Amino acid sequence: MNLIVELKTEDGKPIAILVAAPKNFKTGSRGYHGQGKLEIDGKRYQTQVQLVEIGSKNSPTEEKSAEEEKHAAA
Repeated sequence: MNLIVELKTEDGKPIAILVAAPKNFKTGSRGYHGQGKLEIDGKRYQTQVQLVEIGSKNSPTEEKSAEEEKHAAA
């Protein structure tokens, strides 16, 4: 499942929409990550959004996946 992240000004005017896809981070945590470029007042910006599931680094599901990857690579 992807997340749609909408950036708005404080008065609610839309600036950009980013798609944040599921991601397994190198740290072992999991969550979502998206990036893109946008324009504000004629200036271009590069932006990122990152959502990290709290406690996912030490979750049994993630540990099991890491173990499965080790065995699959062997």
